[in-house]
Amino acid sequence: MPAGRRRSRARSSTSWSASWLRAGISSSRSRQACAKPGSSLAGMASQLPRPHPPSISRGVVDVFEEIVELRRRGVPAALCTIIGTRGSTPGREAMRMLVCADGTFLGTIGGGCLEAEVYEAAKEVIRDEKTRTLSFKLTEFDTPENGLLCGGEVTVFVEPITTPTLLLFGGGHISKVVCHLATLAGFRVSIAEDRAEFCTVDRFPEATGLHVGAMTTLAKELPLGPGTYVVIVTRGHKGDGEVLAGLAERAQSGAKADQPRYLGMIGSRSKRTVLFRKLHKEVAVPQEWLDRVRSPVGLKIGARSHEEIAVAIVAEMIAVRRGAPDLRAP
Repeated sequence: MPAGRRRSRARSSTSWSASWLRAGISSSRSRQACAKPGSSLAGMASQLPRPHPPSISRGVVDVFEEIVELRRRGVPAALCTIIGTRGSTPGREAMRMLVCADGTFLGTIGGGCLEAEVYEAAKEVIRDEKTRTLSFKLTEFDTPENGLLCGGEVTVFVEPITTPTLLLFGGGHISKVVCHLATLAGFRVSIAEDRAEFCTVDRFPEATGLHVGAMTTLAKELPLGPGTYVVIVTRGHKGDGEVLAGLAERAQSGAKADQPRYLGMIGSRSKRTVLFRKLHKEVAVPQEWLDRVRSPVGLKIGARSHEEIAVAIVAEMIAVRRGAPDLRAP
């Protein structure tokens, strides 16, 4: 981050409520920004974070500069913009707040409990990459300690600023095409291989990361997250099994951040059946975890060539990212 900037982590507060925030909410309905004092909702608020605006004096341009930097680094974020106001409100139209996946943020939309609720909504937007339009009525439910005795209305638009990451295990022919197509589709691609000669800049010029090592070790240690897509296309069953075993062991640690959004493995149904049975019996990989693996990977379009298979894989990743219905064949 350029010198002179500072991000502030969220701080707890008892002055607001986020009762309306639920996974998947997307609404423009009016709502009160704060709960009545002493209500159960206000009590719940004490366990929820409240953002504290950083001291920024360089203006709104800093938000856009930060977006460019976050995109370059592949860090998920959400941009919150006031798109409408009516009456007396703490924020003005076009005020913006940028919320990052790690909880840090930049800018402000006026502070108070309204900003705290939008902050929580922004975290949901980062997770599901779906925009939200939120409308608030700053009514008689507001209290002096909230600092929002305004009586006006505010509408905030929250949009994802994300660059999804694709982690490709295997540096073969299909991976070359997948890397190229996924990059064109907006993914940051990293390659994981156990053969150095198959994991080079010349072979993968678009890749943002090249990792060489034992497949199991790479599967356990490479960065993963809710915005990560994983495709397993190693040169054989052994490598595929090592990657799956490493990822499964990692998942069993209970770290939610280590659960990729998409996990696919190339191969026929018969290969999948044999490999999954072996992993379940010999390595104790839970069947419910194996059921998450998309295999055969990719949409069923009759693909035969490396290029066609790559198209099917990237198309399925896009479908998952954009929330399309499950298009996998039974």
